[in-house]
Amino acid sequence: MPLSDDLSGMPTSLPAEVIGDWNAVILGVLSHAASTGPALNRVLTAAPDFALGQAIRGLSCLLLARSEMVAVAREAHGAALAAAPGTRREAAFVQALGDWLDGHPSQAAARMQGVLDRHPRDALAMKLIHAIHFIMGRPVAMRKSVEAVLPVWDDHPARGYLLGCHAFTLEETGEYAAAERSGRDGIDLCPDDAWGLHAVAHVHDMTGRARDGLDWLVGREPSWQHCNNFRFHVWWHRALMHLDLGEHDAVLALYDADIRADKTDDYRDIANAASLLSRLELEGVQVGDRWEELAVLAEHRATDGCLAFADLHYMLALCGGSRDAAAARLIQRMQATHSVGNEAAAVIAHPGLHVAKGILAFANGEYSNAWAHLRAGRVDLQSVGGSHAQRDVFDRITIEAALRGGYVDAAEGLLRDRMHRRAGVADGYAQARLMQIGTLRHQAV
Repeated sequence: MPLSDDLSGMPTSLPAEVIGDWNAVILGVLSHAASTGPALNRVLTAAPDFALGQAIRGLSCLLLARSEMVAVAREAHGAALAAAPGTRREAAFVQALGDWLDGHPSQAAARMQGVLDRHPRDALAMKLIHAIHFIMGRPVAMRKSVEAVLPVWDDHPARGYLLGCHAFTLEETGEYAAAERSGRDGIDLCPDDAWGLHAVAHVHDMTGRARDGLDWLVGREPSWQHCNNFRFHVWWHRALMHLDLGEHDAVLALYDADIRADKTDDYRDIANAASLLSRLELEGVQVGDRWEELAVLAEHRATDGCLAFADLHYMLALCGGSRDAAAARLIQRMQATHSVGNEAAAVIAHPGLHVAKGILAFANGEYSNAWAHLRAGRVDLQSVGGSHAQRDVFDRITIEAALRGGYVDAAEGLLRDRMHRRAGVADGYAQARLMQIGTLRHQAV
């Protein structure tokens, strides 16, 4: 069978009549489109022995961090191994899926990096490497991978998506001005690049420019309306900006109308919601019964044991919904995870377990205990993955535990460190806590 090239110019083992749907899959992965799954189903219906398509199905399942999807990923891996071998590049994706199923996502990323080194215009490899490093909390590796291929993407049809990925890596490594430029340039080229658009939103968050951030997002809804559940995360960023401005009614309105428009149990959606409610409560805002549906979902999902980042947000939801017994079971499950012996389990054991214990102690009013655990987990918190903005909820709880536990100097040190990482700027949260510290010190005189 003659090979057909995809939109990156990569030869595939697909017949020509299927390449349009395959290109739709690639563009869907790049743009986080809701149409990606249906497009992949069309490809695999027409060409069930397309090993690369089966590998992408399996890798996508593992990115969901759901225990029941591991079996689907294994089935996809088996189908890929039984299929025609295809090209060397396609075989490497299948091997990467096997690496991850064996508990080694870093090896999966390294194997796909080998593909990208040989084929630097491979958009699919670029984006998947980016995704794996992201969930593993490796922004420097993300940036290195993207910057290595930038010089050969000048005329690539997906260059805007690469610039969006570059923007995110620049933001996560503290290059805020360059990140904003790259993200804006990417959106100019690919207006549906929700990842690049949200990278610029991250810049506004990290530089304390909430009003400018709203100006950036408002009116650009078409850039994320086409997305899968990633659209909820962009609404979350918009809510964070209102939160920093003290516009709590606007936050709750976005929560109800957009962030939890669909009551899904995807860990990323629960993370959006639980972290936002936690932030609101730290500001003294009453959130009503909104914790209840999250707690029910989190109690069911807390048995997964796939990702520390997910576990910590399940813990937020369980504590918010006063599910004490379920929270205790989650701790027990995380304590037992160290015996599993894979990369995800190691992060769950540390720093995940310390942070989870700290969240539970904080919810129970045991502030000194919470401070001890959260401080111990904070050193390696990056490894749980996600972004600076997402992990900031744990920083806030740690600072609050220090304040309530009477560790005022430590709380100020954490705030100053947080400001240093955020371009030296005191956002609304930092300003309020510094004022609180000043009041506490005045009262102690």
